[in-house]
Amino acid sequence: MKPIRRVLCATDLSAMSRKALETATELAKSTNATLTILHVSPAPVFAPEEVVDARTMERLQTRIRAWGLRELQKLSKRTSREGVTTSLLLRNGEPADQIVRAARTEKADLVVMGTHGRRGLTRLFLGSVAQRVVSLAPCAVVTVRVR
Repeated sequence: MKPIRRVLCATDLSAMSRKALETATELAKSTNATLTILHVSPAPVFAPEEVVDARTMERLQTRIRAWGLRELQKLSKRTSREGVTTSLLLRNGEPADQIVRAARTEKADLVVMGTHGRRGLTRLFLGSVAQRVVSLAPCAVVTVRVR
């Protein structure tokens, strides 16, 4: 088995996703790996020109990005206290695609992420980010049930 030197933990910054970060932190600590914490801000679902002018949209995206960075920095402080070397990534776009892209660019040996355990019609309509990452990632993926 290839040694684990780089762990990528994808988080949606919810309280539910903390369990996945705890798992990623323990894995990184036990293998002396670096941990990259990634958050992907989804693209807006409305047409900006029809609902919000471009300037307002830009300010909104700037505020969302600043909030995401502050939250990632809080998580980084926790993992650093555990003795884990941590870096942060903040991206925009479709979560599964951005997680897979980050796994490639960061040369991750392992991706750790939560799964909300949706079923039935909810899963059909919302899709499963975890399922897409598992099928497309260039490395092993550990999914942590967060419910």
